[in-house]
Amino acid sequence: MPKIVFLPHTELCPDGKVVEVEPGVSVCDAALQNGVEIEHACEKSCACTTCHVIVREGFDSLEEPDELEEDMLDKAWGLEPESRLSCQSIVDGEDLVVEIPKYTINQVSEKH
Repeated sequence: MPKIVFLPHTELCPDGKVVEVEPGVSVCDAALQNGVEIEHACEKSCACTTCHVIVREGFDSLEEPDELEEDMLDKAWGLEPESRLSCQSIVDGEDLVVEIPKYTINQVSEKH
């Protein structure tokens, strides 16, 4: 089974986390199912950028983003060439290393 390495994030997973996932699961779902409470304000419908991640390793194993995801990513804080919306990033057979950016542009957060 492929693994996702979530790099340390001050609030969401201070020590980082390594999880095994079944192919076909989104990076967002894998995070949430394993205690990494990544924001997903639009309930994973590709209508916001709060689940933005940077795929440091394994980026090329993900399917190409569609036009809607690319349009949304243009609004993300800290956009990089390896940026993806985790709700749209479906794990294939390759391991991934994922960084969750420090900030989102979420105007309203449930955790304040």
